[in-house]
Amino acid sequence: MKRILYIPFDHLHRNFGALKEADPKNDVIAFVESARMTTGRNWHKERLFFLISSARHFAQSLEEEGFTVEYIKAATTIGGLDAIKKKHKGLPITSAEPSSFRQYEALEKYGVSFVPNDFFLTPRPLFHQWASEQKSYLMENFYRKQRTRLNILMEGKDPVGGSWNFDKENRLPPPKKYEGPAYLEHKRDAIDLEVAEEVGHTPTTTWATTRKGALAQMRNFFDNHFAEFGPLEDAMTTDNWALHHSLLSPYLNNNLLHPAEVIHAAVKAFNTGTVPIESAEGFIRQLIGWREYVNGMYWFLGPDYRENNQLQASIKLLPLFTDPSKTQMNCMKQTVTDINDRAWVHHIPRLMLLSNLALITGTNPQQFLDWMREVFIDASEWVMVPNVIGMGVHADGGQMMTKPYAAGGAYISRMSNFCKPCVYDPKLRVGETACPFTTLYWDFLDRHKEAFAKNHRMSQQVFGLKRLSDLPELKERAQEVLEGLEQGKI
Repeated sequence: MKRILYIPFDHLHRNFGALKEADPKNDVIAFVESARMTTGRNWHKERLFFLISSARHFAQSLEEEGFTVEYIKAATTIGGLDAIKKKHKGLPITSAEPSSFRQYEALEKYGVSFVPNDFFLTPRPLFHQWASEQKSYLMENFYRKQRTRLNILMEGKDPVGGSWNFDKENRLPPPKKYEGPAYLEHKRDAIDLEVAEEVGHTPTTTWATTRKGALAQMRNFFDNHFAEFGPLEDAMTTDNWALHHSLLSPYLNNNLLHPAEVIHAAVKAFNTGTVPIESAEGFIRQLIGWREYVNGMYWFLGPDYRENNQLQASIKLLPLFTDPSKTQMNCMKQTVTDINDRAWVHHIPRLMLLSNLALITGTNPQQFLDWMREVFIDASEWVMVPNVIGMGVHADGGQMMTKPYAAGGAYISRMSNFCKPCVYDPKLRVGETACPFTTLYWDFLDRHKEAFAKNHRMSQQVFGLKRLSDLPELKERAQEVLEGLEQGKI
């Protein structure tokens, strides 16, 4: 044997990363299940189950191919690699570049040599070059460059359909009594059951833990959901927990699926003529635009970016984030229950409910970030840090997003069916039955009006404060709401 190939639990693809040119005759494959990964934090059990079972299935597939595979449990990744290195007479260790600053630093210090991380469509140096040339890091500019560079949904130099962006078509509220096609359920095998017992969890049948299952999930999306995805992508409903979303992010983020495969399948489906452009463009933008942009920004902004707290937010993480019985707000109760059940909700509840509430209550960004990292099945460090610090709670002072994503109850009422049975009224901003989102939205604007008045995208909202005749009463109600949320009573 000539070398050890270390495979992190989010590099599970045979054709990319360190495994791209691997040979069973020359390479020992190393997997380390570290205690920090399993018990270091209050991880959602469904997330742990998915990551560990996926890695063990992948390790088994490499053994079946004829590789010598060392899969060990250890206190730390470095401790595990040490044990494997001793067993294999000090062979050099190679890995694809890791997905986080912390792991990069630890492996580099240990002497691991890296091959480029090719689990994304945009190499890190290429993104760095783009970002270095920008006055502001507008995702739309990056996305258009990506479309052109990768030649996706293009007709020569022009975008298919005559527009780069079909966002306006993709904002429909949920239909009444909506069911839609069923989502796949995945049978559990011996490895799944073994992992489930070890982590003390009864897993759902929602998430596949094999490449075969991930491919089946992808086929199901493109066959049964893709055409309807776009117009309803921002809608939220208790009638359907996924509402045509692809459910592919966990497999993309642990690399059972590579983004190139998913894009190829999306373009192929679009070319059949059965998928409207607003669905195809909306989905492809999430992949080659937002996902690639967020990963690029994570590496470009540096390791200290996660510590930003430009709005000086200091409220402790609210009880309702971990316990849905600690709130009477129907939207939050439903969303946190969904997270507790399957470690997933789509991007709009994450942004316009969870992050919005953290933002307008003034919840500490790092506490909120840690919680988001722990509970979501697809929550890698690279994806959560820019999404939460930059977009979700605007803690970076506008470095990534030009305006905060703050909204009152009117938005939630328009885009969901949460409000009708709720004890709170989204139209009211004062009084005991006023929606906490509506009250806190205006209070948030008032608290930060001096900072936001200079922001051209926020000046209109801040000016709206002058039209509120009940502002003193509203500020009083906002204090009651904050206290009630902290006590788990509102």
